[in-house]
Amino acid sequence: MFILKGGNLIKRIIEISKDRCFLSVRLGQLIIKRDGQPNSSIPIEDIGVLLISHKAVTYTHSVMIELLSNNSAIILCGDEHLPCGMFLPISSNATQTEKFRHQINAKLPLKKRLWQQLVKAKIRHQAKVVEDYKDISRALKLMAKKVKSGDPENLEAQASRKYWPVFIQDNLFKRDMNGAPPNNLLNYGYMVLRAAVARAICSAGLLPTLGIHHRNRYNAYCLADDIVEPFRGFIDKKVKEICEYKSDLTELDQQTKAELISVLYDKVKIGVFSGPLMVGLHRTAASLARCYAGKQKKLELPKN
Repeated sequence: MFILKGGNLIKRIIEISKDRCFLSVRLGQLIIKRDGQPNSSIPIEDIGVLLISHKAVTYTHSVMIELLSNNSAIILCGDEHLPCGMFLPISSNATQTEKFRHQINAKLPLKKRLWQQLVKAKIRHQAKVVEDYKDISRALKLMAKKVKSGDPENLEAQASRKYWPVFIQDNLFKRDMNGAPPNNLLNYGYMVLRAAVARAICSAGLLPTLGIHHRNRYNAYCLADDIVEPFRGFIDKKVKEICEYKSDLTELDQQTKAELISVLYDKVKIGVFSGPLMVGLHRTAASLARCYAGKQKKLELPKN
């Protein structure tokens, strides 16, 4: 088990993967009981994400209820310690019905402009990640400027074809969810980031299922998959850093997982906000709600 702690403005991330244990709740505390070890306790109100990847962990029903009531996300991992599902609160915003209505009634031109902003920000971030390759970085920056409303030319995909081959220096990398490492690191990092985005979306009073661009009928988190795009570069950058000093990337060990999750505490600039990424996600989600309501035209996105 490891616990990542933030400051006063950010919740903790609890990851349980090493030991079998029993989780319960008492007097507003999450109690973690492990054989042969003293019990650990963490205030429920301090927990932002509980990530469980040990198959022998058991817990009471009250653990789920108390965490969801506290607007926490619960992530369950399966094989290879990769997230396979998550729980999010149904009601976490006082004006949720009104915001649902704005979101559902959003017109196609608005959605296209929002998707344009997301794609532009994503490509600009990719250019920053591979800035050592000046020609590719310059090409990506130019491509970002050319993204039109709705990205009809699919410049997002074109940028990826330039970006991934130079992602790992001196190594022709191919992005494939089932591919060789460090694909496993990217998969893990993206899924944790996606959960944090979904949590922020729910906090903003929006439906994570109803997307801007993504619309797969079997996907319960289409909007999270839209909003996560310009933030993927933070995971990419961390994976690059890990690859520079760690030669054996075949196993997603506890230290590596902790490093990937710690990205949520990295300092970012979003609009006038400067602080932890996990807090910044809430700024972006809140700005999206205002866009749907017609109160502003631009999303608050990371300044890379």
